Amino acid sequence: MTGDGIPPRKTGLAHFAAAASYSAAGLKRLAQESAFRQEALAGLAILLAMAVLGASVGEMLGFFALLCLLIAVEALNTAIEVVVDHLAPKEWARFAKEAKDLGSLAVAMTITAIGAYLLWVILA
Repeated sequence: MTGDGIPPRKTGLAHFAAAASYSAAGLKRLAQESAFRQEALAGLAILLAMAVLGASVGEMLGFFALLCLLIAVEALNTAIEVVVDHLAPKEWARFAKEAKDLGSLAVAMTITAIGAYLLWVILA
């Protein structure tokens, strides 16, 4: 640690390993969220249905990319909620409501994009 309590920066493979560890910890935390579990389960079911119904590899990869985007947006939404709950734990605050509403909108728009993509795959 440096004198001000900040650990020294890692470089090279140590940095890569640390980043992977942080990502794994984030996934473990995200798995506690019911919305994530529902989205992941629905995503896997849709991928399976696409495979059974004969979707192309490209169509399935497109869906998988959008599913990864949804998981990333859900992680950011959860991070917003964690920070807001820390800053305004008991009292209602306008900033807290607005931050949570905007995070929710981001998730909803990502789900809408996935729905539009699936509609395109079905109609194509």
